[in-house]
Amino acid sequence: MSIVGKTNIHEGLQVYPIKYTWAKELYDQAVSNTWFPHEIQLGEDLADWNRMTDEERHAVTFFMSYFNPAELLVNKCLAFGVYPYINAAEAHLYLAKQMWEEANHSVAFEYVMSTFPINREEAFKAHRATETMRKKEDYNITYLKRMTEVNLDIDTVEGKRDFIRNLVATNVIMEGIWFYSGFMVGLSFRQRGLLRNFGSLIDWVVRDESLHLKFGINLILTVLDEHPEIADEAFTAEIHRMILDAVELEVSYNKELMPRGILGLNADYINQYVKYMADRRLEELGFNPHYNVSNPAKWMATANDVEQLVNFFEATNTAYEVDARAHVVTNTHSTEQKIA
Repeated sequence: MSIVGKTNIHEGLQVYPIKYTWAKELYDQAVSNTWFPHEIQLGEDLADWNRMTDEERHAVTFFMSYFNPAELLVNKCLAFGVYPYINAAEAHLYLAKQMWEEANHSVAFEYVMSTFPINREEAFKAHRATETMRKKEDYNITYLKRMTEVNLDIDTVEGKRDFIRNLVATNVIMEGIWFYSGFMVGLSFRQRGLLRNFGSLIDWVVRDESLHLKFGINLILTVLDEHPEIADEAFTAEIHRMILDAVELEVSYNKELMPRGILGLNADYINQYVKYMADRRLEELGFNPHYNVSNPAKWMATANDVEQLVNFFEATNTAYEVDARAHVVTNTHSTEQKIA
């Protein structure tokens, strides 16, 4: 049995024996990281909001306009484009937890918009009315439609390629590049002593998203390992092009997010970080770096690279765990197969 393929209702009903240990380990970590938005005292940030500039408030509102619907779009991509084609019960466990987390993130961002004086109706309209946001959303929908509106045969090479395309668009590009660009902007406020509790909320979201990214990368590598015929020269070039095209969409988006500099940031700074993160994702898929730029926000390494996240500005430990067990999650996928 491979991890993707046609199934019947009687398959995938037993977790043990576990074949894909990385999926179960990520599920265990995700359960330990369970958190709830209202545990964060977001109202304490209102004093900061009231003394922020119009440009700073615009950045937070723009962030909310994209992220709130984007979290639910990820859920659709998982529910309709990933879960139905998976055979392994341990992978289903993780996907179920991930979908709950995406819903929890949406609730968290609703909490932000109900706490800060943000016009929720106008903020939501912006994700379609703002061209740069709409293009990003439509990018993901293009690949999701291949999974939902086309008669997809997952047992064919082309069907598996569509599965990989959707994973790259959702887990690698949306969650692994675009979301991290937004997280960097959101956490920049705390770096300058503003919106510290909002920063804690973002920290907890980042912890979830880092596991989502690990799961997506492991799933892609597993499918390629089990079906090496997928990654021919043309498909490899297509995946590489997908990532470069996505970077261009994010570059345009960030110019509209930040038409003028705030917090010591500007669009060029953010977009250098985008290109740096894109190179890391390319490497994880087996490609060489394309942009070869340095990380302009080295302080973000705390959010990206370590398990324990403790703020400078507050005592909240953002490595939230609901029990005392320490789960160490690593990329345990042993294959050397990559797209490139």
